[in-house]
Amino acid sequence: MILKGEVRTHDELNAAKKSISMQYGLSGFPKNSAILSTATGSERDIIKRLVQIKPVRTISGVAVIAVMTSPHKCPHGLCVPCPGGPQSHFQSPQSYTGYEPAALRAVQQDFDPYRQVTERLKQLKQMGHSVDKAELIVMGGTVTSRSLCYQEWFVRRCIDAMNCFGSAGCATLSLESAQAINETAKVRNVGITFETRPDWARKEHVDQMLKMGGTKVELGVQSTYDFVLKRMQRGHTVKDVIEANAVLRDSGFKVGFHMMPGLPGSDFDMDLNMFRRIFTDPKFCPDYLKIYPTLVIEGTQLYEMWQSGEYDPLTNEDAIKLICQIKMLLSKWTRLQRIQREIPAHLIMAGVTKSNIQQLVENRLNELNKRCQCIRCREVGHALLKGIVPHPEHIELKIEEYNACNGLEHFISFEESDILIGFLRLRFPHNPYRPELKDAALVRELHVYGPMVPLGQKAASEWQHRGYGEELLKCAEELALDAGFSRIAIISGIGVREYYKKLGYERDGPYMVKLQ
Repeated sequence: MILKGEVRTHDELNAAKKSISMQYGLSGFPKNSAILSTATGSERDIIKRLVQIKPVRTISGVAVIAVMTSPHKCPHGLCVPCPGGPQSHFQSPQSYTGYEPAALRAVQQDFDPYRQVTERLKQLKQMGHSVDKAELIVMGGTVTSRSLCYQEWFVRRCIDAMNCFGSAGCATLSLESAQAINETAKVRNVGITFETRPDWARKEHVDQMLKMGGTKVELGVQSTYDFVLKRMQRGHTVKDVIEANAVLRDSGFKVGFHMMPGLPGSDFDMDLNMFRRIFTDPKFCPDYLKIYPTLVIEGTQLYEMWQSGEYDPLTNEDAIKLICQIKMLLSKWTRLQRIQREIPAHLIMAGVTKSNIQQLVENRLNELNKRCQCIRCREVGHALLKGIVPHPEHIELKIEEYNACNGLEHFISFEESDILIGFLRLRFPHNPYRPELKDAALVRELHVYGPMVPLGQKAASEWQHRGYGEELLKCAEELALDAGFSRIAIISGIGVREYYKKLGYERDGPYMVKLQ
């Protein structure tokens, strides 16, 4: 019926399921995954568009696999708002309650990395998503404070799961062998993100993350006020943030900030000025951003402060107003990844209780006739979901320069009006310490957006595999050459190395490098 064009919408699909179930006396409606599994070849692409569950999961071009390390104490102690940790009544990874979706999946799999990745790949596959390009996010507190043995074992087993997906279980003997296999595996790792603290993102930690295949680091910055950090017992300073940001960028990493408006000692105006600062002060300028309004969770020190009247949390309305103003500050080269933690409302004693605050913020901006200019709000995949289709003849190459951490950044992009097709982050570094980066300009990120197209395939209606990535890279190479750089180095995901080899790049340590 779908192939004949008799079923075109989700409502028509549900009606057809009901009719067939009644006709054949089925005990329940056919599952979308079952319908998809019967399709072959070209049929699958047609059917997938209708039965795919949560298309946003791969709308940015990759399948995101979030995994959690086992519960472990943070090295500095316990922050005032933190609900988690092995000694909390949640007995969860630090900074998590254990009820977040990724945390629940981790608990179900006893925090085993291989099983976490395998089960998530299965889920996405059953929902109709391609998993050829998998981005791994390693969560669970201060990952870089764990023993080197645990870190390497955890990442190796995650990669093993990608290498062996769809076949019998397997194991490699070393991290290097797992990475080598993944370069040509069916499920390739296109990047690894590590969550950590600014004081645990120094050179020795950067070296370890590079060894494990890291391409992006999310720093728990929380605030740019030292007295606020001290009051929340954070255990690091703003100086630590600035130093970590600089060493990560000069090593090629993408950098994300986790920020917490509404902390004790701050207020609405201070929070707004804090966000204004991180996008105007070159010492900050994060590539990615997550906004986590401070929440009061039972069992935390913040809960005791709230009960005693020492702390007055953000309300839902205050948070909506604040985040609307923050979104107006965001640069075109920043991606706002998330607003609000995925903590169940029944665990939130006070603070922002609306789980759909991101949608409420977007609704408010629409009412005000304003639009955020961040990467996520301009991605072509999200435009396609709204029925907006770019015209290839109107797509332009744009270059925006800005200073960050004493280096010069270039945001090179293909766009049509406010629709972003793809982009590349090129950095002329200030003081790289890695020997592979001598006299090199750095490509910190290359990303073409739109629904994921499987490796080796082309889809006429999608935007990946159309040559935009290669053109962005050529532009970066020309800019680097004109600036006097003799080499260009790319921090590449393990499974993307083959792509760069075809473009003349060779492996040099953790990087892919080409002589100009």
